[in-house]
Amino acid sequence: MVTLDTLSYKGWKNCLRLANESVELIVTTDVGPRIISYALLGGRNVFKQYDEMMGATSGNEWMIFGGHRLWHAPEDAVRTYAPDFEPVAYAWDGRVLTLRPPEEADTGIRKEMEIHLAEEGPGLRVVHRLYNHNLWEVELAPWCLSVMDRGARAVAPQEPFGPHPENLLPARPLVLWPFTDMADPRWTWGTRYLQLQQDPDRDSPQKVGFFNSLGWVACFVNDSLFVVKYAVHPKAAHADLGANTELFTNGDMLEVETLGALTRIAPGGNAEHTEHWGLFPAVGGTSEAELDTVLLPRIAEVDDVV
Repeated sequence: MVTLDTLSYKGWKNCLRLANESVELIVTTDVGPRIISYALLGGRNVFKQYDEMMGATSGNEWMIFGGHRLWHAPEDAVRTYAPDFEPVAYAWDGRVLTLRPPEEADTGIRKEMEIHLAEEGPGLRVVHRLYNHNLWEVELAPWCLSVMDRGARAVAPQEPFGPHPENLLPARPLVLWPFTDMADPRWTWGTRYLQLQQDPDRDSPQKVGFFNSLGWVACFVNDSLFVVKYAVHPKAAHADLGANTELFTNGDMLEVETLGALTRIAPGGNAEHTEHWGLFPAVGGTSEAELDTVLLPRIAEVDDVV
């Protein structure tokens, strides 16, 4: 059974707790919105929270807060970082929680999150929408970012192996930023998996993007395994030189980011991107053989869970 309750949380007076017998989420409505917490019942939140920002409801500059958020890509220093301190309207029909923040004054874009929690088990579906309230067409992509807590280790699949010379065409783009250092020890460039380890002792940022035809990313954090699955659009254009998946880390956190296709949105139209989440007790796994055993059954469980 799914329940929804209102509560005060870390200085915000109007948060929502969505829960079943396996997991709970806490969502902000004073700002954001953010899914600021996602945890197994009795377990630890897998998302990073910035303690100094908790409870803030005003300001002139955007605040990360932590948790899970919705942006629009490509990234822009002005447009992307629009402050989101306005109260968030919400609707609950007994099954689906819909969050509707106000239109962004400087962009004419309105965000929406629709959260479906399974009646039982850890499954969650989050539908992200961007509405164009301008009088002209805009091109953008829904960009969904989960800010994982310190010590997180993200795992993404490499493309399936194909021998040479039978396979002459490339399998995926790998996108690097000017600050990306492929020799940084936080990266593990494996045969079947790419791993990124968050390290609180290393402040320098690292980021890569890639087109992930397998449509999943996993993250070990706080004794839990967080899995995200999403639709893949191989024939569509994507932001950031073709990326539908991005991983970022610094000394505070690690971000798991998925992107929908670049979409030309007519006035009054919208673009949509859906993530399916699963949360499980973590059971080790650093070698590729261990990851096969630990990850693959869990990823299969997330299919059509809601």
